[in-house]
Order: sequence, then structure tokens, then C-alpha cells
Amino acid sequence: MALPKINPLQTTAWKELAIHFESTKEHHLVDYFREEDNRAENMHIEWRNFYLDYSKNRISEKTRKLLLRLADEVKLKEAIKAQFSGEAINETEKRAVSHTELRNFDKMKPEVSEALRKMEHFSEKVISGEWKGYTGKRIKSIVNIGIGGSDLGPDMVCEALRYYRNELDLHFISNVEGDHVRETLKQIDPETTLFIIVSKSFTTQETLTNAQTVRKWFLENAEEKDVPKHFVAVSTNLQAVASFGIARDNIFPMWDWVGGRFSLWSAVGLSICCAVGYRNFRQLLKGAEAMDNHFRHASFEANIPIMLALISVWYNNFFKCESEAIVPYSQYLQKLVPYLQQAIMESNGKSTDRNGNEVHCQTGTIVWGSTGTNAQHAFFQLLHQGTKLVPVDFICFKESLYGDTGHQQKLIANCLAQSEALMEGTHGANTENQFKVFKGNRPSNTLLIERLTPETLGSLIAMYEHKLFVQGVIWNIFSYDQWGVELGKKLAKGILDTLSGEKKESIQNTSTKKLIEKVSQ
Repeated sequence: MALPKINPLQTTAWKELAIHFESTKEHHLVDYFREEDNRAENMHIEWRNFYLDYSKNRISEKTRKLLLRLADEVKLKEAIKAQFSGEAINETEKRAVSHTELRNFDKMKPEVSEALRKMEHFSEKVISGEWKGYTGKRIKSIVNIGIGGSDLGPDMVCEALRYYRNELDLHFISNVEGDHVRETLKQIDPETTLFIIVSKSFTTQETLTNAQTVRKWFLENAEEKDVPKHFVAVSTNLQAVASFGIARDNIFPMWDWVGGRFSLWSAVGLSICCAVGYRNFRQLLKGAEAMDNHFRHASFEANIPIMLALISVWYNNFFKCESEAIVPYSQYLQKLVPYLQQAIMESNGKSTDRNGNEVHCQTGTIVWGSTGTNAQHAFFQLLHQGTKLVPVDFICFKESLYGDTGHQQKLIANCLAQSEALMEGTHGANTENQFKVFKGNRPSNTLLIERLTPETLGSLIAMYEHKLFVQGVIWNIFSYDQWGVELGKKLAKGILDTLSGEKKESIQNTSTKKLIEKVSQ
């Protein structure tokens, strides 16, 4: 079952949306609320512990109906079935896109169940102290060595679930920059540290360079026979992993049907499992599974990822908003935006459609943001009074984890006030000082979640996964390949050969040649 290949610009709904936009583009949000008594009631979705208020968007009931019709005309329902069918919908790489199978407890693949059992057993041994280092000491530090999805996902989740973490100290090495590695090594003890090397091919330049540097550092104090007690791997390249010195029993699987940026649910999340325990890791998966079922079975108008995607398309393609901000009002989620930048921008940053033709509409929104209230004292000036229209997703939690009610009330008050201020501005106020005028009419969604738990975090991450999939379906692009990262890697190898002296005069670009000369002086 392949994905539909419908040019959205040729649909009736898209053409009607373009006409509708011209007649409503100046309409103010304040007027929408004045004209619609039940707007807040009609434009929200309540699901489990999630409450999405999307009433502060520059849409009317007609806009919503046209966007829903667009979803029908691009055959979104068929696309969702194709995604969950296990077929190779990533056609350019001839791969299935089945990361949802990693959390499908109702019909879990045997290999996934086996991997989870192995992760549970391993993490329990490490956490309990049963796993010993080469001098007989228990493990105190975990270092995850990976890059891209092998780093951003686990790092984000471990930070987001810090409240639930045990006493193990967590570190993440990703950048090939040597200084980054050395600063991490300064903080750990080789006798009490376990390294998790995450690389599907076990050939990724950054990851292998860092792993070899760490291995050399480790052997300054230990011996080759001690490597299996301190290094494990998540990979498919058994031979390369064995050559590194890692025992076969300490190799965790990866599968071709799981894309890197959607892999934290797999053994790539082994560091998460060690940090918060298998029970919490399982709850993370269960939360994602619940969102999967909501996405698959809820009607489009009551479907959180679908409505978020349609609203985003409305701004990106009709208002010509190039970016959207994500502002979680929780310091625990400080790494959510970098994670979503990869998930969303690597997935939908495409200019060729599923028919092989050049795309003639804007795709891939630019995602940015930070945590509230910090962000209010940074870039919110631009959101309120700047010349750019930037839709915002506000994310907040009803309850704090430590029960500091006074703090939490102030936090929520700021979140709700910002969305209201963006919407209303100084609309109707008698403001004589033009420098203090806020035009308002700045759109936002507010996602209110009961509490930050492993389960709600899993649902939140899966929500954005499904949102980006819907956007890709509408834009008629393949969201799950990433050919755009390959060219730079290829060129870097040639430049490295020149810098290391292995080849001369292999660089043709005169600017690059001049820069190499400056580096080599």
C-alpha cells in the first residue's frame, strides 16, 4: 500500500482556501471571538490528559471545514492506513516506516518484545549494581555516544524525565569536536562508567571517531579484556562491533524499518531505560501508543495531530509564515525544541514531491523556541511587536512535579497571559504612545496537559510525529528520507583527505581551497 500522490494545489479545497484567505486575511482574532459566542468551546479537543485550545487561531468555521476537506481530498485517511500497514512507504529508500511498531503492545513484533526484555534485564543489572566494572565497582555513570536521532531523542527524554531518574549520572557525546569529548571525559571515572555506542551501521564518522577516542582513553588505565565490561552497542553491524571488542551479548538490535529520528522508542533508548528504569521507559512507550490509537481512530475534527497539522499548513502556505515557535512552560522540556527541529525539519524539508516533480508550494516549517518564562525575556518582543507573523504552540502542565503551587500558578498565569496578549494586543485600548501599541492578531495553540509523566511525554512526542506526517501527506512529499544530509558528508571526506595530506589538489571550489590554506597555515 503506497502513499497517495496528489498535488494539493490541484485540489478544489486548496483553490477555495486561497479565495477564502484573501477575504479573511485581515480579520482580527478579537472580532472572531466577538462574533462567535461559543468559539472557545467549539475549537478545542479534549483527549485523556490533554486539552488543546486552538480557538486563538486566525480561522473561522469555514476555514476549518475547508482544511478538513483538503485532508479528505489528499486522501489522508488512506495515507494513515498505509503508514500503519508496514509497507515500504519510504519509497526513495525502499524502506517501511514502522516506528509505531516499537510501542504497539497489542500486536507487538516478536523481535521487538525480545529487544525490550533484553533492555529490561540489562538496565536492571546496571541500576541494581549487579553489573560491575573491571575493578569490581558498580557503574555510576552512563555515556551515550551517538549523533542525530541516536543522541537528540535519548538526551531530550532523559532531561524531560529528570524527576524520575535514579542515581546514575548521564552524559551524551555527539559532536565530533574533540573538546566536547574531552570535557565529558574529565567528569567520569573509567572504573565506574558504561559507554553505549549507538550507530546502526557502526560506520558513522562522528560516532566512531568519538568511540575510538573514548576507547583509547579507557585503555590508558584498563586492558583489552576489560572492554566488554564497559562498552555496549546498539547496531546492526555485528562484525564491526565485535572488532571493537564488544561482546555479542552486549549488542542491542536496530532495524531498517526504524528511521533514526524516530528511534528513541527502540534500543536507541537504552540510556533512557538505564536513567529512569524499564518501568518508566515502558510507560513512555504506552503513552506514545495511546496517541497512535488516537491518531488512527479519532475523527479528523477531533484529532489533535491532524488539527495541528492543518492549522500549520494554513499559516505556512496561505499566510506565508516560514516559521513556528514551540514554547513549553517547563524547564524539563528545554531540549524538546532541538529534538523537534530534527524530527520536523529533516522530515519535511523537501522540494521534490512524491511524483518526482518540483514542489510549487512551501514545505517544511522552520521550528524554533525555548522554555517559558525564559523565552518571554528573550524573543517574545519579536512575537508581539515584530513584523513577522509567527504562530506559537504553548505547552503547559496543570500540576508541577514537586507540588510548588505558588510557582506553578505564576508559571501558568504567564503562559495564558502571553497567548491572550498575542491575540488581543492593545486592541480597542486608548494608547497614545505608538511605541506601546500591540496590534495583536498573533495566533497560538495552547496545549494543557495534566502532569509531566513518562506516559504524557510519550504522547506529546508521538503527537508531533503524527503532525509532521500529516503535513508531509498534504504537501505530497516523502517525509521519511533525508538525502539532503548526504552531500555535505561526501564533500567533508574530500576536504578531510586534503587537510590530512592524503590527497592534494582534490578541492575544486576556490573559496574552500582558500579556507583550507588558512586552516593549514
